Amino acid sequence: MNSHKRHQIILELINQNESVQVTELVSMFGVSEVTIRRDLDILERKGLLRRVHGGAISGSGRSYEPPFLSRSVKCSEEKQRIGKAAAEMIQNGDSIMLDVGTTTLEIAKNIYDRQNLTVITPSFHIALALVDHPGIRLILTGGILRRGELSLVGHLAERTIEGFNVDKLFMGAGGIDPEIGFTEFNLEDALVKQAMLKRAKEIIVVADSSKFGQIALNSIAPVMVADRILTDTKAPLEIVEQIEKMGVEVLRV
Repeated sequence: MNSHKRHQIILELINQNESVQVTELVSMFGVSEVTIRRDLDILERKGLLRRVHGGAISGSGRSYEPPFLSRSVKCSEEKQRIGKAAAEMIQNGDSIMLDVGTTTLEIAKNIYDRQNLTVITPSFHIALALVDHPGIRLILTGGILRRGELSLVGHLAERTIEGFNVDKLFMGAGGIDPEIGFTEFNLEDALVKQAMLKRAKEIIVVADSSKFGQIALNSIAPVMVADRILTDTKAPLEIVEQIEKMGVEVLRV
């Protein structure tokens, strides 16, 4: 197969999956890693993709945040598994913070058998999922409404969060990179996450495998701030092992 055909297939795979791994392409095309890396370098110079550790992702800018609805249907089965596994970490009587996002929403859907919980969240989606639960004291942070996300941001949200101390934070992220850390598309969301990180005894990051190797516009924190990361079985082993060497537990469900 000539390089032009390989390039077409690589771009088609990225359009479908938003990312590709070098090891996968080597196996698919039966060529060397050097050849695949050269292919990816050529496509990056043309602005058709972006190189990341171990592979490449879509050429969309780092500030582009896919809409909530489109994110909710992407990796939906994986997010459901992550949400269920994360919910099993929540005990009766816990106080928790639930970050905005499609994966944290799955956690909210799985805690209906818990009692005497305090849930603090900047997410209207999560609030609506829990509003009728008699065993949950629900606290919305207040703040400026991001209409597309139905999330609350700004100084009011950050000041509200600073007044609490919780057992567990379940935080999402737009990207996870061993060197860059946790990143997010929107600056105001990133600032709310940073406020949450300071108020939790235990920090659990929940993110499907598509977030690994991605770098969004705004930095949140180094990966070492997390006690554990909960993801799915498709998370690239090379990146998982790098993170585990930093002392962060990575659970794949």
